[in-house]
Amino acid sequence: MRRGPGRHGRGGRRRSRASRGDTRNAVLLLLAEQPMHGYQVMQELEDRSGGGWQPSPGSIYPTLALMADEGLVISEAQGGKNVFSLTTLGTEATQAIDEPPVWERFADEGGGGTMNLKRAMVQIAAAAKQVAMTGSDRQVEAAQTILTDTRKALYRLLADDEEEDEQ
Repeated sequence: MRRGPGRHGRGGRRRSRASRGDTRNAVLLLLAEQPMHGYQVMQELEDRSGGGWQPSPGSIYPTLALMADEGLVISEAQGGKNVFSLTTLGTEATQAIDEPPVWERFADEGGGGTMNLKRAMVQIAAAAKQVAMTGSDRQVEAAQTILTDTRKALYRLLADDEEEDEQ
């Protein structure tokens, strides 16, 4: 079965998403550890989920703003960034969370090896793009050979697994 880009542009697969409540709880749990700015929150969630959850600015910043409106967090300008910390009400809300951190679920769903493979693919694509943009003709040709050999080796890997399954 052929899998095209699909409606999500990723071979028909969607990137893992969290519900609004999951995002809120995750931010509360992180801020209970230390004050952070929005970008730190996004990076920390991605790191802790092993790349299984990559929250966007469009989910983190509105969540922080809503939490500030609710009196759960306060922000303070530090070094040109708004650093958020929990209020007393925010600390109480954090203590009321009775489930494991949501990033653990995303880490389990992400299958660490799969996420590492995807990360490696992105890094290879970036390196190939750099060679294409700045490399000499000889370097571009060599990169094409490397990528062709790699593609063939990956298909051989899959073929070997199928043969072992049949035995």
